[in-house]
Amino acid sequence: MDRLRNFGFVLKDLSRRYVSRFEEHAREMSLTLAQCKALVRLEKNEGVSQARLAELADVEPMTMVRILDRMEADGWLERRPDPADRRARCLYLTRKARPLLKEIWRLSELTRDEIFAGVGRSDRDAFMNVLDRLHENACAFPDNVQRAVQPPAAPARKRAIAADKPRSRI
Repeated sequence: MDRLRNFGFVLKDLSRRYVSRFEEHAREMSLTLAQCKALVRLEKNEGVSQARLAELADVEPMTMVRILDRMEADGWLERRPDPADRRARCLYLTRKARPLLKEIWRLSELTRDEIFAGVGRSDRDAFMNVLDRLHENACAFPDNVQRAVQPPAAPARKRAIAADKPRSRI
């Protein structure tokens, strides 16, 4: 059997298991994956808006607001007025967040070491070279290819039936 045929399944399963293992470690610190992603992305992008941080961390905007509210209450970040837009707020890490980031990076390294157990340095390097190339290839796809894989809209008949239903007023 062609091993490459299962590439997508293996890659997805590996990713799921890697994330699950990282989450186990993060729970020991009472952190969620979403909090870790927000902190790590904010570390490299201080001064961004909440909406931009949600994009960078691949978290829904409403979920990001709740995450940021909790992190602000815990003293890990502060929201400052955006000098260019009085309606917007910019996000900055506090000193209290710095030790957390060190711990997140330590957990990341621990998880990576667990996943790579028994894999020699030369195999790791070769794997990362191939993975980098695959990532470059995937990033080169035009945006319209990404949109093409999204599920199609509901059939016209279903939309028409839904439109005929009375709407409640809220």
